[in-house]
Amino acid sequence: MKAIILAAGKGTRMGSLTEETPKPMLRVEGKPILEHILGGLRQAGIVDICLITGWKAEVIEQHLGDGSALGVNLQYRQQTLQDGTGRAALPARDFVGKDDFLLTYGDILVRPETYHQMVQRFSTAAFDGLLTVTEGEDVTQGGINFFDDTFCLTKLVEKPSLEQLEALRREGVLKPGDPIYYNAGIYVFTPQAFDRMQALTPSPRGEYELTDAISATIESGGRMAGLKIEGRWVDVRDPEVLASLQAPQG
Repeated sequence: MKAIILAAGKGTRMGSLTEETPKPMLRVEGKPILEHILGGLRQAGIVDICLITGWKAEVIEQHLGDGSALGVNLQYRQQTLQDGTGRAALPARDFVGKDDFLLTYGDILVRPETYHQMVQRFSTAAFDGLLTVTEGEDVTQGGINFFDDTFCLTKLVEKPSLEQLEALRREGVLKPGDPIYYNAGIYVFTPQAFDRMQALTPSPRGEYELTDAISATIESGGRMAGLKIEGRWVDVRDPEVLASLQAPQG
């Protein structure tokens, strides 16, 4: 299995912190976020990795080079147009070839063993993909996911409004006491996912959405495995989150 890390965005919510440094290169526990991710992937046996860069791409490439110092093989592709998550991985299509691939955003931190658990879960059946989830987050800021008894995805709603959540309750899709699973932003896909990404049309907000490609997969009869992330999951979304990661742990 290969991996693609999406690291092209400027990270505007970080303010002055990303004026000269791309967000995935901000330091947590003494090293860039990307180094944490690369270390976890290496532990899972994933060493062929493509970084999709954009803002201050040279900072990432000069620091990480070919990845040999970290025990991985790095390639780089550039996302020249920031038009949503749905097509962000497409520049790496030639890199992936016929292999399955893990896809992660470059600002999400998890325990290293999470990547290994994803690979293991994906290998248990003929899945078309795997989607990770976590609990306790505000799904109106991300996405809410529903699963069957085998923990395969049945429905995904991107950034539901409070009215949509209420409608889901009325329809019985969201039942009292049910866990509310938030999209954790780390996936595994077969190479066929690129066809669905390529076929996307813009969402109402004018962007190509990765979640639309996932919905298209299950609507066409594909199987998306689910995996609940245990332990650490951090979306380093803003300066407050970053600051909390630097604080001494009590």
